[in-house]
Amino acid sequence: QVQLVESGGGSVQAGGSLRLSCAAAGYTGSRYFMGWFRQAPAKKREGVASLYTGGGSTFYADSVKGRVAISHDNARNTLYLQMDSLQPEDTAMYYCAASRTAAWGPLESRSYNYWGQGTQVTVSS
Repeated sequence: QVQLVESGGGSVQAGGSLRLSCAAAGYTGSRYFMGWFRQAPAKKREGVASLYTGGGSTFYADSVKGRVAISHDNARNTLYLQMDSLQPEDTAMYYCAASRTAAWGPLESRSYNYWGQGTQVTVSS
């Protein structure tokens, strides 16, 4: 059973930065798609960024390109999301997710079958 635990959320002012972490356990094998998703109140869950732990590929939503960076530490089995130049519209619950495949695309939530509990990010203007 894969377990994902997010941390690093908080409250910041517009223009600030946060680094989210997602500690993963229970994997078999080393190649997974892992991603960050967010959901604001009354809005659909949307993909923010994802990568393939087998190496190379990263994927970003247009709304965050140039402001966020996703990375994975294989030794620590931890996924990160560095977010800079945060804006009030980035306010949401952020979730970590994992899957062996990304059948519907690497930024589609239905591609992922393992999810963390989420960490709240609040950006004030």
